[in-house]
Amino acid sequence: MTALPADKAAQLAEVFHLIGDPSRLRIVFACLDEPVCVSDIAAQLALSQSLVSHHLRLLKAARLLDSERRGQKIFYWAADHHIRHVLNDMAIHISEPDDFQE
Repeated sequence: MTALPADKAAQLAEVFHLIGDPSRLRIVFACLDEPVCVSDIAAQLALSQSLVSHHLRLLKAARLLDSERRGQKIFYWAADHHIRHVLNDMAIHISEPDDFQE
């Protein structure tokens, strides 16, 4: 893909804006490997359940996460393998040593 149409660029920029928030990014990472319920995400990240629920609504609307109700709880997970790969690759990228030399 050599050029990104303006409408797709705006859509992609909005996705990056959403995951640019550290809490939302941590929430997505918490959902990468397996389905997780709101209360477990809140406990794991030391955030309130209402804040986590708010962020999850935004992330689901952006198609970054998917969900399923199981009894009283709703479980969330990464919407597809693209989300997992992009975020895992970027996490690896920032962990690599800076080899830039002038």
